[in-house]
Amino acid sequence: MNCDMKRSISLYSYQDEYYDGKLDLEGCLRETAKTGATGVELLAEQMIKKFPLPIETEEFREQWFGWLEKYHLTPSCYDAFLENRIFDNRTLCLGEQINMMKRDIRLASLLGFHNLRTLVSTPMEVIEGSLAYAQQMDVRIGLEVHAPFSLNSGWADGYMEMIHRTGTKYFGFIPDMGIFCRNIPDVVRDKARRMGASEACIRIVDDSYAERLAKGFTKIKYDLNLGKANMEYRMANGMKEMMDAIEQANGNDADRWYANASFTYSWSDPQDIIDNIDYIFHTHAKFYNMHDDYTETAVAIPEVIEAFKKAGYKGFLSSEYEGGEHLRDIGVNSIEQVRRHQEALRAAMEK
Repeated sequence: MNCDMKRSISLYSYQDEYYDGKLDLEGCLRETAKTGATGVELLAEQMIKKFPLPIETEEFREQWFGWLEKYHLTPSCYDAFLENRIFDNRTLCLGEQINMMKRDIRLASLLGFHNLRTLVSTPMEVIEGSLAYAQQMDVRIGLEVHAPFSLNSGWADGYMEMIHRTGTKYFGFIPDMGIFCRNIPDVVRDKARRMGASEACIRIVDDSYAERLAKGFTKIKYDLNLGKANMEYRMANGMKEMMDAIEQANGNDADRWYANASFTYSWSDPQDIIDNIDYIFHTHAKFYNMHDDYTETAVAIPEVIEAFKKAGYKGFLSSEYEGGEHLRDIGVNSIEQVRRHQEALRAAMEK
């Protein structure tokens, strides 16, 4: 069955090749085009040297749009970071944070983006204070729904209330497919083994994750103190019991690392996509390891794509490779990983 979804790539996926000097910004765009993707997601602070100054120049923008034309790419999403701790002695005040958000909205617009990703750490009042400017610049602000957060939760309800209260069409959600993990990624497990984790403790962690999946994850609550909210989430999902079992099995630092890492992943019902489709305009198609048969053993790609189809989603699914950080000690091939993932997305979309 054909659908109107489009494929994009977040240049975050190519970070290892970029930092190793194998790819420059144009090279990342060239590799994106080779996969058949038609959209590009940009982390300007990561990929544009001396950010944000070059974006202000006509010379850079002419080069940027020239590349997009050359490789037949559309700007899909601009990833912003609200750096509210730029001073050692204080956090930026509300007005300063809103001005920083407005700066990022303007930069996104200058580069042709109509969607901007902001992080879950962005205070709601900063988003609300930026909505009028977002509408003026025709750039929608999307809050990334990254594990352990989830749609259809008390955490998301506060943002939904703000959407309904303001009537805005310029704020919504950007789900990250890391919230649809049926298993802990195999690259994480293999890294734990290389670090010295025992098979007994790996089994304890994997069984604990499977138990969370079977029972249903207790969802994280909204709290401005994300550290507190995250710890409460972990404890509600069996962290103490799992850590106690690891200690009883004489676990070491690698075992404890794997146990803590397991809470980086979570499972949400793909029905959440269907229920919230009116507020979703971009998606991070997170993945961790694509095998040579085009399967991803953690993220439930077919189920999630099917939910997007049922919902009538017409936005981009943007490949976001996050397995490389677990392979740097043995070698990363992001280009091949992204190619495989794009092929898996294409096949699932066209099924």
